[in-house]
Amino acid sequence: MLAVIRYSVPESQSQDFIKQAHVILDTLAGEPGFQRGRLARSVDEPNLWALVSEWEGAGFYRRALSAARMAMYPLMILMVNEPSAFEDVYVSGQEE
Repeated sequence: MLAVIRYSVPESQSQDFIKQAHVILDTLAGEPGFQRGRLARSVDEPNLWALVSEWEGAGFYRRALSAARMAMYPLMILMVNEPSAFEDVYVSGQEE
């Protein structure tokens, strides 16, 4: 499953945001079911960022969020309030 948490980050806070996002991804990476993660910035709206992670399943992701909540807390005010968990329906390039 894919998890996408978007953030709206003022330019003046972007360097601190990047550092904290690294801490979040490192924390998530230590959790069971984590497959990979990345931090991305919109090419069209530079204040819009996405913390993207892939998981073996939704249960792993939800438990990892609980474990990472202290690392995530400083950035919560910057989060875009929207659903973040997406279940794969089709993945190109993989055998079914």
